[in-house]
Amino acid sequence: MKPFWQRPPKKTKKKKRKPKAAPQSDALKPLPKSKPAPWVPPHPIIPKAPSIEDIAKPPMTYQISPASKKDEKPIQPSLPTEQKVIRHRDEHIRKDFLKAFRSLTNRWRSWDIWTDFITMTACTISNSVDKLHFDEREKTYLRIINKYNKQERKLFPQLFAYVVLALEENPDQDFLGDIYTELGLNSKEHRQIFTPYNVCYFMAEVTIGDLAKQVEEKGVVEIHDCCCGAGATLIAAVNVAKEKLYETDFNYQNHILVTGQDIDYLVTMMCYIQLSLLGVAGYFKVDNALTEPMTDHDDLSTYWFTPMYFFPVWHYRRIWHSIDKLFEPNKSDDVETKGE
Repeated sequence: MKPFWQRPPKKTKKKKRKPKAAPQSDALKPLPKSKPAPWVPPHPIIPKAPSIEDIAKPPMTYQISPASKKDEKPIQPSLPTEQKVIRHRDEHIRKDFLKAFRSLTNRWRSWDIWTDFITMTACTISNSVDKLHFDEREKTYLRIINKYNKQERKLFPQLFAYVVLALEENPDQDFLGDIYTELGLNSKEHRQIFTPYNVCYFMAEVTIGDLAKQVEEKGVVEIHDCCCGAGATLIAAVNVAKEKLYETDFNYQNHILVTGQDIDYLVTMMCYIQLSLLGVAGYFKVDNALTEPMTDHDDLSTYWFTPMYFFPVWHYRRIWHSIDKLFEPNKSDDVETKGE
């Protein structure tokens, strides 16, 4: 190794010098930062009073050219906020109901599930108040529920809860009828097509007259549907009657009596469930309205009474009605007296 004084000198790299920038003119130099102006509270602008000449001038008119009219988009009416919220909740409840219902279709047919659900729900509502048919309908309930396993049994109370929630959020609808049609369960053999609820509501508004006057005269207004289906017509009539009686401080639950009949057992039970949950007094018969209409001497085995029908106000009305019948003269007596 050579001593340091005999070593060759190290080569150093020369650094490249950057060219100096041209001197900036005064116009390109950045302006010095100015201090922000002190905050001054805003003063209200007082409008000038119009002069007599301005008042005398005719108002300005604007003309819209035909080209601009074509370009204009029609204004779509927007729903009120409450209706939007109700519609959103209805869709949410409907989806939850269908989800729970379709979870049962792994082992059972949709028709069997729907029939069992409607029958058990109707028996549950009836057995809470109607002790005359309690034993028979309790056996029907137990016979149906025992064929399902534990997990499947828990879903039926959930389905019933969704129906209660749907009618509680929006009583102005035919919930079970819409679900029944959406699932494609309506009978094609009998050409079973339910009337849309909007049409039923329109018919009720046109048909129902001065209810307050009828209530003051008779005390009770009876609404009958001889082909009730799932109950869309009766639900719409009850809602229209409720609105009209609300203006006169009458409670529709004490003055509206609903009766219905249908030849189809399943849809009659759907109508019975919905009117019961809406708190309406009434009763329903499962039979042909043409050959077996409702009479006072009917066998009550085919009748289904709503819970509201057993409230004291309706109980005492039935008692007074039966007393009045005792004192009504028979037609035969009237004929004899007229002959004499």
